[in-house]
Amino acid sequence: MSQEKSIFDKAVALIDAANSEDPNQETTDGKVWPKELLYSHRMSDMLQRYSPDASDAMKLAIRAQHIQRWKSPRDAYPMDRIGYLKWRKGLYKFHAQTAADLLAQAGYGADVIDRVKQAVAKKGIKDNPDTQLLEDVTDLVFIEHYMLAFANKHPEYDEEKWLDIVRKTWKKMSERAQQFALSGNIKLPEPLIPLIQKAVANN
Repeated sequence: MSQEKSIFDKAVALIDAANSEDPNQETTDGKVWPKELLYSHRMSDMLQRYSPDASDAMKLAIRAQHIQRWKSPRDAYPMDRIGYLKWRKGLYKFHAQTAADLLAQAGYGADVIDRVKQAVAKKGIKDNPDTQLLEDVTDLVFIEHYMLAFANKHPEYDEEKWLDIVRKTWKKMSERAQQFALSGNIKLPEPLIPLIQKAVANN
């Protein structure tokens, strides 16, 4: 095993160990997972399907995208739009620094660490290819695994609200990711397919 691959494997193990501490659990296919560990594996799986030739730096950024998210809860900020924006900004910074610390522990240098930090912190979306790749994978995972559960949590949302949510998600994705989603490469949430099709029809 090359030294570079050994460092990569160590970094993945450190990220997984950090996410394994999540006290929140989710069950899928009869197996109970720490919630963020499951999310990180879904992210890596989607990256493999969507961009199998991605660099090790991006594989690590994708794996660490929600690193220890439970440590920065939404309700620690005011439950309004300004509070949400502050929480999200702080969250991106927290994820980026936590990932950077683990990569340094694994033995990575400043070049890889900075690249991962930029992507995880969502810096330069639409301009930074790494950040756009992370955004694409995030949105594909949301559609396949989390959109239906989110819909079930918000029965008060009417169709217009949902069309707006789908369109905003769609707009953040690259054209390549949009085509990937519509070409049978991900499992669309069946009850929401008509809504998704309607939302993206003229986009």
